[in-house]
Amino acid sequence: MIKLVASDIDGTLVKDSTPKLYPEIIEAIQELKKKNILFFAASGRTYESIRAMFSDVETDIGYVAENGAHIVYQGKNLHVCSMKKSLVEEIFHDIELFEKPYECVVSTPNGSYLKNNTSERFVKLMEEGYQNKISFVENYHDILEPIIKIALYHPGSIRDVGETVLIPKWSKKLKVCVAGEEWVDFMDASVDKGNALQFLQHYFQIVEDETMAFGDNSNDVGMMRAAGHSYAVENARDEVKQAAKYSCLSYDKKGVYEILKGLYRKGGERNA
Repeated sequence: MIKLVASDIDGTLVKDSTPKLYPEIIEAIQELKKKNILFFAASGRTYESIRAMFSDVETDIGYVAENGAHIVYQGKNLHVCSMKKSLVEEIFHDIELFEKPYECVVSTPNGSYLKNNTSERFVKLMEEGYQNKISFVENYHDILEPIIKIALYHPGSIRDVGETVLIPKWSKKLKVCVAGEEWVDFMDASVDKGNALQFLQHYFQIVEDETMAFGDNSNDVGMMRAAGHSYAVENARDEVKQAAKYSCLSYDKKGVYEILKGLYRKGGERNA
């Protein structure tokens, strides 16, 4: 019997950077709630961004934001994991060496920060595409709130820089991952969607075999391993497919919805 469902968003539920969900997935979440099945949106996005995207069911779901650094349920912070200030300063120093068109967004539990000289295109992406709550600073060092994630962005793809430069350099000090083709995320070393899912299992007293998860990218691998019923969407990266126990159709074929539809129609029993 499934009691907890966690799903990635970009590349799993919808195309990357999509601001809204399709109606069927909203219906599925509402039906899951009727069956007392918890649904958590698990994403590298900020809490504000996820909440805006799930506005039709925002009080019906839980939030694993910032790859697990920020977990919210029923308006309450269940978990916040901030980064060490010394490491934050080192990352800022590195990021300042990168030239345009790389962009940076800094996340706190209360919203995101951009520098005043951020390109209009990136500001629009953050405010309209991801629907983030944005504040502006002259310098990253001016941010006084606890920082839970720093994300570097490059339009098109950042994977090569992420996998050949940033991850090898920082992976022994921090959690660094490619989160979607255009993003590299820096977080505390303990942050992982898999750890977040295990936290929720413990918090709600739900076991692994009562947990279902969906993902597509490398930051979803931990979640695939923590769920007894894990699905890699058809368009997922190979490492996610290897970590997942099952597969489903891609986001453009509404694969997650098709699995969830079968789940709630069977009263929480997974399709054979």
